[in-house]
Amino acid sequence: MPIYEYECKSCGKHFEVWQKITDEPLKVCKECGGELIKLISESSFILKGTGWYVTDYARKEKEKKRKRKKNKKKKILL
Repeated sequence: MPIYEYECKSCGKHFEVWQKITDEPLKVCKECGGELIKLISESSFILKGTGWYVTDYARKEKEKKRKRKKNKKKKILL
């Protein structure tokens, strides 16, 4: 179950709640009865598997090597 963050507009209380994705967002603060705002927070999960690792993305080193090869071919042709 995901953890959602809320903040009260009235008292400023900030808290987290475990809720199902299908659950309705909370609307009333339990502390003061004020209106709640559902916050967008940074995710803490890491995707793993082929294509998700940082090392799987194109590296600048590979790009530089390709450019060098292209330049060498151009010099040979000239």
